[in-house]
Amino acid sequence: MAGKLKKAYSVDASLREGAGGVFDVTVDGDLVYSKHQTGQFPDEARLVADLQGRA
Repeated sequence: MAGKLKKAYSVDASLREGAGGVFDVTVDGDLVYSKHQTGQFPDEARLVADLQGRA
């Protein structure tokens, strides 16, 4: 996923350790995806497309 975000936005994604299978995506401090809320990992292509819609 980091590679797709780098290609789409020319930014480096970073991993912050968490507990309990947390997988959240934040942009400028705003939560844009939460595995905790959805119960599943995001589809990479859809997440990138959703983030492009925010730009």
